[in-house]
Amino acid sequence: MLLHPLFAQLERHAPLTPAERQALTDLVTAPRRFAAGVDLVQDGDRPRECRVLLTGQAFRHKTLADGRRQISAFHVPGDVLDIPGLFMSLDHGVCALTACEVAVLPHSRLQAAFQAHPNLALAFWSISLIEAAIFREWMLGIGRRTAYARVAHLFCEMILRLRAMGLSDGVRAPFPVTQQHLSDALGLSAVHTNRVLQQLRGQGLLSFSGGELVVMDWPGLQAAGEFDAAYLHT
Repeated sequence: MLLHPLFAQLERHAPLTPAERQALTDLVTAPRRFAAGVDLVQDGDRPRECRVLLTGQAFRHKTLADGRRQISAFHVPGDVLDIPGLFMSLDHGVCALTACEVAVLPHSRLQAAFQAHPNLALAFWSISLIEAAIFREWMLGIGRRTAYARVAHLFCEMILRLRAMGLSDGVRAPFPVTQQHLSDALGLSAVHTNRVLQQLRGQGLLSFSGGELVVMDWPGLQAAGEFDAAYLHT
């Protein structure tokens, strides 16, 4: 089913009826495909459609005029990449981390579906609130956690989010980021990020190479990251 990743995200918080599922399915045309490195959402856009990530991974970012970039989220299948675009111009970009497939939901038809099926609006609102909760946790990490805890915390988060979408068994997960991506997400230099990764490996907590994250000691990684999953509302 084309929209299965979206349904899986929504139904973690608001079970959908067959009619509600059909109402969303009726909105979608053929998915669009994007290569890694392509912007799926442009900073400053005022879109007329919502984009849903079906396959692949992506990241949200803001970039300064001199090219310095802050990554503010990593996206997994089922994420709606631009919910704020329903109401305002976008103030961030979203870039494909890997090759991606994206479904498009036209705003006018989506809003009509919300009116006909109010539970759909509540479900979209719920995932928007959880995005905000994740963002607050990231802000706490950048502002108050050590570099060591930041890296460990991010890996804990991604293992659980990918597991929720059936893309991880809780031990292994595809997470094809570079050390530069990690640095841009966590407010660290590339040298500092590399040093922390070596420390986590040396302590036997994880393996991270070739785009695959392997957690060898989950309790130890949780402790290293001061990780409490409550903010994910899973």
